[in-house]
Amino acid sequence: QVQLQESGGGSVQAGGSLRLSCATSGFTYSNTCLGWFRQAPGKEREGVASISADGSITNYAPSVKGRFTISQDDAIYTLHLQMNALQPEDTAMYYCAAAFCLRVLPPVPKLFSDWGQGTQVTVSS
Repeated sequence: QVQLQESGGGSVQAGGSLRLSCATSGFTYSNTCLGWFRQAPGKEREGVASISADGSITNYAPSVKGRFTISQDDAIYTLHLQMNALQPEDTAMYYCAAAFCLRVLPPVPKLFSDWGQGTQVTVSS
């Protein structure tokens, strides 16, 4: 049974930082791509970042490139998202997700099949 559990969300002021984590289990990691997504109230879920199965390739949405960093700790099967220079428009529920892949997938929600329950990030101005 595959599982994903996010943690690390919270409330920060603009310009601050947060580090999200996603504990995973039950995957065949050599064929699993992971990603971070977010959904603000009244908006569609959007991709934030994704990482290849071997961790060597990362993709970012233009709105977060240069501010956010996705990484994975293979030893403990945990995905991270380091978020710096946070802005109010980054406020959303953040989800991690997984999908079978041959190497890498772009952070497009419909490509990912397994999802965590989300962690809330709120950025105040």
